Amino acid sequence: MNDQIDPKTLSSVFTEGGVIAYPTEAVFGLGCDPDNEIALQKILDLKQRPANKGLILVAADYAQLLPYVNDALIPQERRFEIFSRWPGPVTWLLPKSETVSPLLSGDSDKIAVRVTAFEPLRSLCRQLGKPIVSTSANPAGQQPAMTAGQVEDYFSGTLDWIESGDVQGNAQPSQIFDGFTGQQLR
Repeated sequence: MNDQIDPKTLSSVFTEGGVIAYPTEAVFGLGCDPDNEIALQKILDLKQRPANKGLILVAADYAQLLPYVNDALIPQERRFEIFSRWPGPVTWLLPKSETVSPLLSGDSDKIAVRVTAFEPLRSLCRQLGKPIVSTSANPAGQQPAMTAGQVEDYFSGTLDWIESGDVQGNAQPSQIFDGFTGQQLR
C-alpha cells in the first residue's frame, strides 16, 4: 500500500502495464492503462472475469474518452441526455472507436464509459493523463472491496499499486445506460 502519493512512481507503474487499485464513488476499483493488452488481461485473470463481458473506462472529462469513443456515431438526440448526466455515477455504452481492444469492450461494438464526479478519482485520471480501466476490486462472486485492506486481502501481493483513500460511501454501483436507446441496463 502507498500512504503517500508519489506521482512519478504511480505514473510509471501505470504506463509500464501495472494494475492499480483505487477508491471510487462506491467501492475500490481495479484499473490499468486501457491501451495495454497485458495489463487488461491481468485484470481479467485477477478477477476471474470472462473477456467477453468487457470493462468500464472512467475519466476526468469527456475529452479523455475521445480516443476510445466513436463520437461521430453518438445520436444527436442522445447527446444532451448523456452529457447532462456527467460528471456523475452514470456509465454510458457508447460506440467504440476502431482501436479499442476487445479485452476492453468485450463482444460489444460499444464501450462502457463514465466521467466521474468523485474528485480523488478525477484527480487520479488527470495525473495519469488518460482514462483508467475501472472494475470492482474483487474476484468474481466475492463482495467488492470497500477498503485498501480488503483489496490486499483479495489480491495479496499481486497488484502493482494500491492507492490509499476512502470510497465516497455511495453504496450503489454506477447506473449503466445504452447511449443509442437511453435504456437503463443496470
